[in-house]
Amino acid sequence: MDGLISSPPVGAPIPAPGPNFAQHPALVLNADYRPLSYFPLSLWSWQDAIKAVFRDSVTIVAEYDTLVRSPSMEMRLPSVLALKDFVKTDQSPAFTRFNVFLRDKWECQYCEESFKTHELTFDHVIPRSRGGLTNWENIVASCRQCNLIKGSKLPKECGMHPARTPRQPTKQELQRRGRSFPPNFLHESWSDFLYWDSELDEI
Repeated sequence: MDGLISSPPVGAPIPAPGPNFAQHPALVLNADYRPLSYFPLSLWSWQDAIKAVFRDSVTIVAEYDTLVRSPSMEMRLPSVLALKDFVKTDQSPAFTRFNVFLRDKWECQYCEESFKTHELTFDHVIPRSRGGLTNWENIVASCRQCNLIKGSKLPKECGMHPARTPRQPTKQELQRRGRSFPPNFLHESWSDFLYWDSELDEI
């Protein structure tokens, strides 16, 4: 099996997983060798990665140098895995707070300033108290101050209109946008499968 190397000598110490093991997630690719998702990036913990290897549901594409041992074997932790069976993903993105922020590029749609996730909330363009629905077409990212100022007023009543008309994005749009916001940790073995902000020159 890929990733397995010779068994350690009898009586060799078996180290317990250390805190650094948590820094070894595996990038998970579909059977077509594309990430299952870009943002959030499809990652598995090292424990889930090893379980999948022994279930024979994945192919090890790349590995870390870090070893994990058991009494009978040792293996390098996988850094990239590819599913053996293709998983059909939903074409419509889930309507979540996170995806709203991603669609709106972490920008308040009223003051157009950028904010961190914990500094943002979401706003009903047409307030619920005025018949507004909670859906892609009526929800925008908003900073807390603008959300407080707008309150339950209609845009025309307070002169606050979204910078961009809210709409349901496609999954492809969110993936392209997600490439502008790479996670803090990118292992070098992932570079062949992730193309953050890269463009191909026209020939």
